[in-house]
Amino acid sequence: MPEPLPYDAKQALRHLRSGDPRLARHIDRVGPVRMCLRPAGSPFEALLRTIVFQQLSGRVASVIHARLLNLFPGGPDPGRLLSLPDPALRGAGLSRNKLRAVKDLAQRTLAGGIPDFPALNKLPDEEVIRCLTQVHGIGRWSAQMLLLFTLGRPDVMPAEDLGIRKGFQHVYSMRGLPAVSTVERKAQAWRPYRSVASWYLWRAADTLIS
Repeated sequence: MPEPLPYDAKQALRHLRSGDPRLARHIDRVGPVRMCLRPAGSPFEALLRTIVFQQLSGRVASVIHARLLNLFPGGPDPGRLLSLPDPALRGAGLSRNKLRAVKDLAQRTLAGGIPDFPALNKLPDEEVIRCLTQVHGIGRWSAQMLLLFTLGRPDVMPAEDLGIRKGFQHVYSMRGLPAVSTVERKAQAWRPYRSVASWYLWRAADTLIS
């Protein structure tokens, strides 16, 4: 079940509205922030899901993820994953590249290379990203999604995300897609609540699709 944010969303909105009339109008159109955390039992479980969902539609990825979880009656476990034969993992729907990624994740978890949640919670954002991106198949964007939606960090700005850039283009009435540097520069004014700003930019991108 989704969990509430570990920081004050109302305070975040007051900060974002102050000094940025365009973003303030967009916030008013969308309404209160409805971003929630996606809980996970462990970083291994959260990153396993991330790998499965990469480059797939949500519906297809959900089916594959459910099949994969069925291989772990007691919950996702790195040791159990490494003991499973490749055909079983491939039969769940994993591509060869994702099979390599989940095995690397399992090996690094067992070797102690992936800290548990209490340890991750003590690390600054960039250190978390540095740690997680050592896993094959986990890039900066994937690590930022874990920071945003699992760890609940308030000041994450995935400026390279296409949805963020499209939402920024819509909110600020730009003729073309903004450069990543443009988004990053504007986002400095949103600190320390860039995560909430990101959520509102994604909602702006959604309006272009619907």
